[in-house]
Amino acid sequence: MSHFSHLSLIQFRNYRQAAFDFKQRIIGIAGPNGSGKTNLLDALYYLCFTRSYFSRPDSKNALHGTEGFRLEGCISMKGDFILPDSSGQVPIVCIVRPGDKKEFLYNQMAYERFSEHMGRMPAVMIAPDDSSLITGGSEERRKFVDTILSQTDPSYLQNLIQYNKILQQRNALLKSGLGQGAAQEVLSVLDQQLCQKAEPIYEARKVFFEDFIPSVLEGYTSIAGAGESVGLSYESSLLRDNMGNLLRQSRERDFMLQRTTKGIHRDDLMMTLEDFPFKSLASQGQRKSMLFALKLASYYYIAARKNTPPVLLLDDVFEKLDADRMLNLLKQVVEQLQGQVFITDTHSERLKAAFEALGQTYQLIELTTNGEQIFNEQADT
Repeated sequence: MSHFSHLSLIQFRNYRQAAFDFKQRIIGIAGPNGSGKTNLLDALYYLCFTRSYFSRPDSKNALHGTEGFRLEGCISMKGDFILPDSSGQVPIVCIVRPGDKKEFLYNQMAYERFSEHMGRMPAVMIAPDDSSLITGGSEERRKFVDTILSQTDPSYLQNLIQYNKILQQRNALLKSGLGQGAAQEVLSVLDQQLCQKAEPIYEARKVFFEDFIPSVLEGYTSIAGAGESVGLSYESSLLRDNMGNLLRQSRERDFMLQRTTKGIHRDDLMMTLEDFPFKSLASQGQRKSMLFALKLASYYYIAARKNTPPVLLLDDVFEKLDADRMLNLLKQVVEQLQGQVFITDTHSERLKAAFEALGQTYQLIELTTNGEQIFNEQADT
């Protein structure tokens, strides 16, 4: 079981300096738009993943007019990676200094490679911008899958990092202006290296989707109801041929387009509704239901393989689903797996009503427009 017990922020987004103590598993964060609710969740995400959820450079997360920021969290958890101090707390610290130099420490030990931190504090976040997971291109869905597998399989992450480095080198060669003849020898070496990294990534994704897709479909039915013909499938060129053959067959086209057109970097999770592309036919409600089904399936997948539920960060979710459906989803997460949940909303009364309906002890933090706490209560139901 893992949970955050404390968070402090210095010069992060709209926070000049703030500190929060978390004393319950279920924590609501209320406040008007612009009060820093999403920023607080992103700070927690930073401490889990060493980066922002919103794909922005580290320097862009500093308070306006300042350079650099500092985040520190304390976690209490059981697991293979934990070396707690005498208080049972493990500190995680992220420091971004002027010049965009970043340092990340776990239990007072600095990482040489930030990738080593992946999976030590597993988390799943649902935010308003997540609609691109349904409506966006394949890159969004690959990133989603990679984030799940990187938290549960360290070798997957290392293979992916190496694959992307080799892919960049291959694409640079294709753009160099050298003809096929002049680039032949180097290209053959890069292709061999790319194949070595692609195969285990492909195999891991294939096994992952065998478990994941049925879980998503089951979750979608529980949210949207039965009667909708929804389909999911893993699409990869490696399902039809091996990586080496694909690279050889597409070499002439690759030189013409100056990029690598075949490989696991083109994989996708295909979604259909009544045998048509899901994003072109689905209603807003169906898209929201699919989004939550994907996210909750990832939550359960990580929980099963880490033997501990991830921290669940829910940003403004009441604007996505009606109250009854939201309550059903919260019941699944809170009651079945006992994980820590952070949930934001603009209306504190709506949060209170949801938590009281769950019949669980909760903590409610209310923020002003400048991110200061004006209210912090714990309630037993």
